[in-house]
Amino acid sequence: MTSPTTEITLERIALIRRLVVAWDPAGQGAPAIHPDAPYGSLDRDGDIANVTGDDEGAAEEHRAVGAALAAFLRHAELKPGRYTYHNPLTKLDLTQVSDVFRDESTGTAPEQIVFEVGPEHIALIRRLTVGWDEARGVPAVDADAPYGPGTLDDAMARALGGPRDDLARLHRAMQPALQIFLRSADIAPGDYA
Repeated sequence: MTSPTTEITLERIALIRRLVVAWDPAGQGAPAIHPDAPYGSLDRDGDIANVTGDDEGAAEEHRAVGAALAAFLRHAELKPGRYTYHNPLTKLDLTQVSDVFRDESTGTAPEQIVFEVGPEHIALIRRLTVGWDEARGVPAVDADAPYGPGTLDDAMARALGGPRDDLARLHRAMQPALQIFLRSADIAPGDYA
C-alpha cells in the first residue's frame, strides 16, 4: 500500500517562507501561524495571488499550504547556526496570539531577532504536530500536545533522545526557531510522504 503524499511546489515553498509565526498561549503553548495575517498582511488572498499569479483559488491554495507545511517540517534541511530576521509581529494585532519577545510591561518587541538555532530545535521542529485550525483558518500546531502524545516533558525528551533541564526554555524558543526554519530551510519541489 502506498502512503499518501503531499505536493510541495515552488509557489508553496514561497508561501511557506512568508508564514508569520507567533505563539499560541493556549494549552501547553505552541508556535502558531498568525490567524489574521498568515503571510504578513491582512490581505491573505492577495498575498497568495502575489505568489501564484492566480486571483482564483486562493482558499484552496491556502489549505494546500497547510498540508505542505507538515511535509516541509519533516523533510526540509536547515544547518544549525545564528540567524537574524525582521520580527513581523511588531506591526500585527496580538489579540489571538502572542510573541515570546514581547515585553508585557511596555507592550513592545524588538524589530530584529537574532537567534541561534541548534540541533535540538531542529529535532523538535521535526516532531511538531501540525494540523488545520478550522476556527482560525490556518495551519496550526496542537497546543495541547505540540510534539505528540504524553506530557510536554516526555514528548520533548523523546524528540531529543533523553531528558534535559532546559525543556521550558527550549519550548518557548520554538517560535523564533520555527520562523527561521520556515524562512531558511532548503527543500526541493516534489511529492513528500
